[in-house]
Amino acid sequence: MTPDSWQKSSFSGGADGNDCVELASTSATLHLRESDAPGTVLATAPAPLAQFLHAIRTGTPGIVASITARSGRAC
Repeated sequence: MTPDSWQKSSFSGGADGNDCVELASTSATLHLRESDAPGTVLATAPAPLAQFLHAIRTGTPGIVASITARSGRAC
């Protein structure tokens, strides 16, 4: 079951306001979706998402390259 309350980044705005990731949570699961495709939801536990974000922040090879491949997007 997915939650009813989704949060969008405060950086989402202007022309790119519908092209960003939204986040919601239930008691043990984090749910992520793209604003422009809300019917597709990725669900994960907090620990794997924290590891993924840590890899992005620390520049783990492979992670950063795949994310920055779509540069020029404002999210």
